Amino acid sequence: MTPDSTIVVETVTDPSLAEAVADVAAITFPLACPPHSTPENIAAHIAQQLSAERFAEYITDPVKQVLVARTRDAAIIGYSLLAHEVPTIDAVHAAVLAAPGGADAIAADTVTEISKMYVLPDHHAAHNQQRPAHVLMAAAIDAAADRGSTYIWLGVHSGNERAKKYYTKMGFTQIGTKSFNMNGAIEHDFVLGRSVQP
Repeated sequence: MTPDSTIVVETVTDPSLAEAVADVAAITFPLACPPHSTPENIAAHIAQQLSAERFAEYITDPVKQVLVARTRDAAIIGYSLLAHEVPTIDAVHAAVLAAPGGADAIAADTVTEISKMYVLPDHHAAHNQQRPAHVLMAAAIDAAADRGSTYIWLGVHSGNERAKKYYTKMGFTQIGTKSFNMNGAIEHDFVLGRSVQP
């Protein structure tokens, strides 16, 4: 019998799954880091932001939503972390405010951030004609809509050409820039956004 490789995406509500999600995060985060990132800074970021303890917090936070992608007969192959709230970073708030539809979304408190979205490297190819990243992105947008959001945004490292190309294909456009501190190293992201409805 052929294994069922249909990809399903579900919201994680059980904090006991935090360790499994953190394991995927620890594998995938370094792959998206710029080449100049040091192993020490990467490890520190994982420990500070992507540990099992942090994911347990994300899972139980009413503003956050952790989605996992898996095949019906396999372990987690990808995840996304959403934050259903108006941006608190000044540069992002200004960028969303100036974007088409962004001012209305901020006024109505209907903004979602895709804080993280990663798929294990050996699962980028299609499963039964489904690409895990596409399925996960569609689920994230649907989750934002289910929460009443009308605008969705994310940050992508300015040097990550592959990711920028993918997000453009998914309907995102650059609306601004922001910086973040990765264990003392200042990195620069492009802020991309789009309406929840195409």
